[in-house]
Parts: sequence; structure tokens; C-alpha cells
Amino acid sequence: MPATISFPVDTPGGPRTARVVHERRGAGRPLVLLHGIGHHWQAWQPVLDILAVDRDVIAVDLPGFGASERLPDGIPYDVDGVIPVLGALFEALGVERPDVAGNSLGGLLALELGRAGLVRSVTALAPARFWTEAERRYAFGVLSAMRAGARALPPPVVAWLARGAAGRAALTGTIYARPGRRSPAAVVAETRALREAPGFRATLAAGSTGLFTHDIPDIPVTIAWGTRDRVLPRRQGVRAKRVIPGARLVRLPGCGHVPMNDDPALVARVILDGSG
Repeated sequence: MPATISFPVDTPGGPRTARVVHERRGAGRPLVLLHGIGHHWQAWQPVLDILAVDRDVIAVDLPGFGASERLPDGIPYDVDGVIPVLGALFEALGVERPDVAGNSLGGLLALELGRAGLVRSVTALAPARFWTEAERRYAFGVLSAMRAGARALPPPVVAWLARGAAGRAALTGTIYARPGRRSPAAVVAETRALREAPGFRATLAAGSTGLFTHDIPDIPVTIAWGTRDRVLPRRQGVRAKRVIPGARLVRLPGCGHVPMNDDPALVARVILDGSG
């Protein structure tokens, strides 16, 4: 069952308390999983039990998403605000320099954690900020439309749509190549998470400028991209490889933007291989 952990963080107004919900399974070297914008820790559910055979797996609801509280007042939803909070979370969880894997926004945060020296290895699945300006506008338009749809549809309509494969495709086909594989309950829950996320707008605004331009030479880095990603085209992976020349670039055949659901075995293997 998910748990809530409270821990102190520094803000311009002095120390405050952050509260983060997380799911923890397995035993071994710690592995932290970070979801994308508007999602929640359950995005990783298809791979959790596979990873937990060998690892102490911690899937996190990022602050302002899922069941986690919004960031304390004074902390922005940009990289400079979120990375120190994640560092404080690691300390509170009792994990020092864990391996980390992230998807989309979570992939960007994983790379930034690697750059900050806070993790042992990074696996980034379709990470943000390797786009052109046109690609960014397109992706933000797609994400904003998904959010607007989630907020406009009454929950009973979402539940009705989620019962059928066609409805699940309508609700989640943008991010999954195989949306029919999602259970009705999972689709209802993630649509609610997208609708209710208090950090969505501020996080999207914080990502409107800037690219990831830093090499991460000192730790293993894996960049993986689905061949059927409809949000961030896979050519962005080639750009990521140019920025981080030592990274392992992996193709995920038949996978969409959130590949954990489309091919759990492949994604779990990529994560485990990348973290050693």
C-alpha cells in the first residue's frame, strides 16, 4: 500500500514540510521511479513487481501530482525548485544516491538528479527538453488538450468510456501505443490524476523555456524512446545522445510515450541493464 512521508525542505520563508506519497516494494539496491506530468506513481505499476524481484523500488508521486501535496509556498515547479526537494526526499527515505528512472518530465528530473550528483545511474524514458520550439509547442498543446478533456468529462462518463477498449483508446491513446492493455480502473484513476493535479499548470509553464544541454560523464546514463511516441518524437533521442555522448540510446519498438504499459518486460530490462 502507498505511504506518505513528511520531511523538511528549505523555502524563501524558512523551513517547511513537504509530504510525498510513494509505493515501495522489494529489497536490494534502491531504485526510484519518477512519472511524467499529470500522471502518478501508478504509471509504473506494470513494471513494479518485475523490478522488485531484485531491487528496493520506490515509485513516487511527484509534489503536486497524484496523491502528493503541492509544493510548499515559495518553491517553484521548475528544476531548481524540485531537485532539492527530491534530494531531501531521498534523505528522508534513507536512500543515498539511488538509481533513478523517469518518464517524460520524470526523465528530465532523473537527468537533472544525475547532473547534481544525487544518483548512481539514470534511465530516462522519453525525457523532456530535447525538443525544437515547434516540437515543444506541439507537445504542450497535446498535454493541455488532454488536461482539458480530463477536466471536462464528468467522472461517470470517464468510467463508462473506460469499460471498452475504444473508450480507453480515446482517453489514453495519445500516451500509450496499446491503450487497450490498461485496465478500466487504471484509466479512470489516471484520468482523475490528470484532472486534479494542482502542479500541472505551473509545471507546464516552468518547462516553456530552456533545453537540457549538459553532459553527464560520471555515471551510467540510458536514454530510451518508444518508436510510437505521439507526444515527443523519437528523433529527440538522437539529440539527447549528442548532448550526453556517453549515454546508451535504446529503441523501444512498438512503445508509446509512456512505454511501461506497452512492453513491461522490455522496459524493466532496460532499467535494470542501465542501472547495473
